[in-house]
Amino acid sequence: MVRASFVKRNYWLLPGLLALVFVLMVGAWASVNDATEQRAFAQTLASDAASVEAQIVARLEVERARLRDIARQLPLESAKNRTGFAELPEVQAGLQRLSNRLVWLDDKLRLLASAERPAQWSGLEDSTDLRIQMRGQAEHLVVPAPGGYGQPGGQLLARYEITDLLGSTDLAWLNRRYEVSFLSELGEVIATTAHPQRIAHGAPFERHLVSSTDTRLILRPYDMPILWWRSPRTFALLAGLLLLGAGGSLLLRREMRRVAQAVADAQTEAAWRQSMEDSALVGLRARDTEGSILYVNKTLCDMVGYSAHELIGSRPPLPFWPPDAVDAMMARNLDTLAGAAPATGFESRWQHRDGHFIDVMIFESRLHDPQGQHIGWMGSIVDISDRKLLEEKNRRYTALMAQHARLSDLGLLASELAHELNQPLATVIAYSSGLSMAVRKMEQASPDILAALDALQKNARKAGDIVHWIRRQTSRVPAQHQRLDMAALVAEVLAMHRHTFQQAGVALKWTPPNSECPVLADRVGIEQVLGNLLRNALEALSEQQSRTGYVRITLTSHHAPEGGGGSVELAVSDNGPGMQGRNIDDLCATFYSTKTQGMGLGLGICRSIVESHGGTFSASDAESGGAIFRFSLPMAAPLSPSPPESLP
Repeated sequence: MVRASFVKRNYWLLPGLLALVFVLMVGAWASVNDATEQRAFAQTLASDAASVEAQIVARLEVERARLRDIARQLPLESAKNRTGFAELPEVQAGLQRLSNRLVWLDDKLRLLASAERPAQWSGLEDSTDLRIQMRGQAEHLVVPAPGGYGQPGGQLLARYEITDLLGSTDLAWLNRRYEVSFLSELGEVIATTAHPQRIAHGAPFERHLVSSTDTRLILRPYDMPILWWRSPRTFALLAGLLLLGAGGSLLLRREMRRVAQAVADAQTEAAWRQSMEDSALVGLRARDTEGSILYVNKTLCDMVGYSAHELIGSRPPLPFWPPDAVDAMMARNLDTLAGAAPATGFESRWQHRDGHFIDVMIFESRLHDPQGQHIGWMGSIVDISDRKLLEEKNRRYTALMAQHARLSDLGLLASELAHELNQPLATVIAYSSGLSMAVRKMEQASPDILAALDALQKNARKAGDIVHWIRRQTSRVPAQHQRLDMAALVAEVLAMHRHTFQQAGVALKWTPPNSECPVLADRVGIEQVLGNLLRNALEALSEQQSRTGYVRITLTSHHAPEGGGGSVELAVSDNGPGMQGRNIDDLCATFYSTKTQGMGLGLGICRSIVESHGGTFSASDAESGGAIFRFSLPMAAPLSPSPPESLP
């Protein structure tokens, strides 16, 4: 990463580096090519020097061959007349070509004859540019010859000067390219083609002549090979290329800085815009004209529980649409894409990824590109779940306050009724008691009248107890719990309602338990609970005509293990229509009633009475049909035996 960052930061060096690499490559190529040219030129020099030497050797071989021709004629002529040796045409021709003296020796190296070139004659040709600097350096050619008088073992020697040999060599072609010089063993110039008006500039090439080991050939070129890369223009072009590369690098650096600054500004602006979009409390969503999601912000992703990667590119139906509302959502989506979405927004319900629902308010507006073309829709989504929840709470609170107001009114009414009924009931009890006493004093008192008066007193006292109980409930006076036998209490309540059930044709089924079911309870309150359950069962059975109804009352004691407290459960069941999908909370809701004339208070009050005793109240469908209501009360502790009275 660090290396990549370094390379990105130093891209501007690329033009200069490329120019430098190009110049270095040109320099390397020029160096290699220069060495190649130098080697080729050196080979040319060596070849030209070898050509000169080959000319000289060929010239000497020609002279040696002619000298052999002279030697073959010597036994026939010169052996008889030594003085005629110099007059031989071949000898004269040899003296005119190269040799300046011919010597014939016998086998003892004694002089037999000789011939010399005239002093005024020079063997140097007029057509050569070679100028003699030093004479006197001579060489010899030796061939076998007769030793005289027909004897073998003699020698024929031809003496020639190096300058004559050089002068007879064709150097015109070589002189155009080189300054040719022949040097002695001591370094003295024997002959040269040097001219003051033409100066050689190249490095000299030296070669020892095989034909004369004391003579060296020196070639100095007048003109060296012209190499274009050594031209000042070439160096100027390369320098200009380097300058252009450096200038390009500097310009690129400046441009890269400007681009980097522009990119940094754009990134800062994009990051700032993204930060603002993600910090917004409103969800943002961009869609194309087909409904595909193009963009979502973080708020919307958090709102629905899906990542931006999962949402972008998705098409309707969208993943956060509730499965049971896809058709309605699709219709709303088509209206929005058609431009029919209300400007004031519309409410919708989405489903979070974890399953809970979200109430949202959606505002849709047209989305345009920089050219003003309509390319989609921009949606602003506000989560109104809290607002809807608050509205629901306010609605419930308002309903609860209304219920409390109605309950308060009912409480006041009940208190007022209890107050108003208390005096008449007391009067009824007093008159019935007085009437009963008067009838009993009569000699022929009717038993039926006495029974009616006793029943009247009993019911009046019962009504008085209920009135006093209502007044205690409305005045929040603590209930007076007493030890009761639930079996006896149930029997008393059933006795009060049996006549009503008989008139309705509903059977009461009750089997008293074999043992006592003691509880600590408010007698009137528990009587009201059982009476309310019986009346509800009777009213439920009165609605069905197809079969005979019955109400079964069951009383069960549940003793806790190891002597702990138990409970007494009372169940009232019928064969009526049953719960019909309702639960105990629905039935006990304040002012909720399944009856046309019901107030919706009975079961709620019953549950409150039972729970105030520390018991439970429940309801369910019976297995054989109908409904079954149960309530349980804590069982009272057994009574301790009274100690025996001591005798005085």
